[in-house]
Amino acid sequence: MRPMRLHALAPQCCGAGRQYGLTLIELMISITLGLLVVMAATALLLSAKSGYIAQDDGARMDDTGRYAVELITRAIRQAAYVNWDRQEAPAVVRPGMSPSLEGLDAHRLKATTPGMTSPLGAAVNGSDVLSVQFFGATDDAVVNCAGFPIANQERSASIFYVAEDSIGEPQLYCKYQGDSNWRAEGVARGVEAFQVLYGVDTDEDGLPNKMLNAAAINALDSATAAGEISDEARNAKTFWKKISTVRIAVLVRGTNNSRVPADKTKTVYDLFGDEYSSMHASDDKGTHLSETDFPKSVRQRPRKVYTATVQLRNQASGSGE
Repeated sequence: MRPMRLHALAPQCCGAGRQYGLTLIELMISITLGLLVVMAATALLLSAKSGYIAQDDGARMDDTGRYAVELITRAIRQAAYVNWDRQEAPAVVRPGMSPSLEGLDAHRLKATTPGMTSPLGAAVNGSDVLSVQFFGATDDAVVNCAGFPIANQERSASIFYVAEDSIGEPQLYCKYQGDSNWRAEGVARGVEAFQVLYGVDTDEDGLPNKMLNAAAINALDSATAAGEISDEARNAKTFWKKISTVRIAVLVRGTNNSRVPADKTKTVYDLFGDEYSSMHASDDKGTHLSETDFPKSVRQRPRKVYTATVQLRNQASGSGE
């Protein structure tokens, strides 16, 4: 038998089936196409992220604005509350008592001073102060702005104002009287401005005849009770006990600079509308705010205005003699 011989495979003709590498032109084309794909994916990712941030900011602002409005309006509805269902004689608002509603224009408060005493003039964006006084109930149905129940026969207060926290973020604060002293807690972070108008019923028909800010009501009181000395006499005549409606407005900002720079419609904020601002913006600070009123670092944050009008359901002038 012939021995078997192993033969090496001969290379195929003309280089078929063999890879010799890429030319420089092919390499450049491949890199360019790869970069285009990466850029398109990056743009899509950034667009999706921007949309998510904008939607998240919008949802947060809605939650904050609605909660702040609900908290304030619930407190206003408790003004001059009287528990007529209790078997014993109910606690009532006497004419000589302090008003159930009071306010200050363009002020903020200290956390530990009693009520609205010692107000501070450096208000955040001209924000107002609103104080609501009310009596408690036996079934813990009446709570202050911090959520603590108020006992029956006890008169308490919920006071709202805007201040900045330790890192400079504005908040709506709730001030209330604790077991031993006054204290204040932030209840709505991102509230950048807070404004209040009061509907004064001058003819005692239960309907407001004019909408005034706190400064205008205090001016009416000063002119009316200029000769009075005692607090009881002033309290009996004060225009704060002639309020039948309260209108509130809060400006809430987002947490990110996600506002579209080209969106010029969001650079002016009239908290009570254009008509009120055109007539009273000069003497009611904080009702008309523009982008230049805010620090540059937060000007591109989205903002929304939330408003509500509350009809007082309790007798503000005094529920008994």
